[in-house]
Amino acid sequence: MPSKAYGFFRKAILTEQQAVCSYDGRPRQVCPHIIGHNKSGEEVVLAWQFAGESSGSLPQWRCLHLANVSDVSLRKGPWYEGGSHRTGQTCVSAIDLDINIHVRKRR
Repeated sequence: MPSKAYGFFRKAILTEQQAVCSYDGRPRQVCPHIIGHNKSGEEVVLAWQFAGESSGSLPQWRCLHLANVSDVSLRKGPWYEGGSHRTGQTCVSAIDLDINIHVRKRR
């Protein structure tokens, strides 16, 4: 049974909405792109963080472990994504939903 956070992020991908949440105690504003599970079976999402707090510079790609996410809400707004895809993502090994494959290619 997927977590509540998983449901929110999955819906965000399907509807291309921004997700606002707390991750490891920091406020984050992200556009999730890929959701599923990592090699350990944990729920994870690959997201483009465009605002909020971060230990590094923003914007940047983030691999969020959904067990560490709280206070998730969705909102309409511009859809953001990174411009550089020089390497393959390693965040999500068992992909449930990828915006570029499952959502946008249906249009």
